[in-house]
Amino acid sequence: MNEQQPLLQLQDAHVAYGAIMAVKGIDLVLHHGELVSLIGANGAGKTTTLNTIAGLLPLTQGRLHYEGAAIERLPTHQRLRQGIALVPEGRGIFTRLTVEENLRMGAYARRDAAAAIEADMERVFTMLPRVKERLHQVAGTLSGGEQQMVAIGRALLSRPRLLLLDEPSMGLAPLVVEKIFEVIRSVAAEGVTILLVEQNATLALEFSQRAYVMESGRITLTGSGQALLADPKVRSAYLGEL
Repeated sequence: MNEQQPLLQLQDAHVAYGAIMAVKGIDLVLHHGELVSLIGANGAGKTTTLNTIAGLLPLTQGRLHYEGAAIERLPTHQRLRQGIALVPEGRGIFTRLTVEENLRMGAYARRDAAAAIEADMERVFTMLPRVKERLHQVAGTLSGGEQQMVAIGRALLSRPRLLLLDEPSMGLAPLVVEKIFEVIRSVAAEGVTILLVEQNATLALEFSQRAYVMESGRITLTGSGQALLADPKVRSAYLGEL
């Protein structure tokens, strides 16, 4: 692993849904250990970008490199084995399975020892004590915040090097959002690279070292989280200020 080269690099990325071009030639770079946010209005192409990195959507044009190797043709499960995990918008948990079964699904692609998986389970319980309390409960009966914690825990069980988070605060009460972002900060502190799509632009920029602003399928602005927080255009368009 070369820490000097970017962990992930999208170059001239185009992604289409049939005849509609949702992502129009973006360049995006993630370095090892960074927390980077991607902000923009609904329909800007943010979720499409995450799904393309995860392998759920193909590139129409452009290149995608991970650890210096081209992965455009790599299927989703192989990207997961290489350390790319997605927590999708809407959580995507298995509602009829228990919390524990959901968590263990996160480790299905791992080939290391069972003891290592159990150690990671304990790590998740330390980070997310509410998940441990609900371990034997059917996941569909949990609150929205608890389901989000299970979704993050499940992704962590895959032992990611790159964690893609799509709208983790959506529909959650402010106190729950605060807890979710504490967890995100803890994960980042362990050296996991994070690409965060988040409707709460203020919170996303406060947490991020760098950020990209996306509009109509294009990256229109990039900079440090603090610089974008102070940018009048960003404040007007995304932070609710005139």
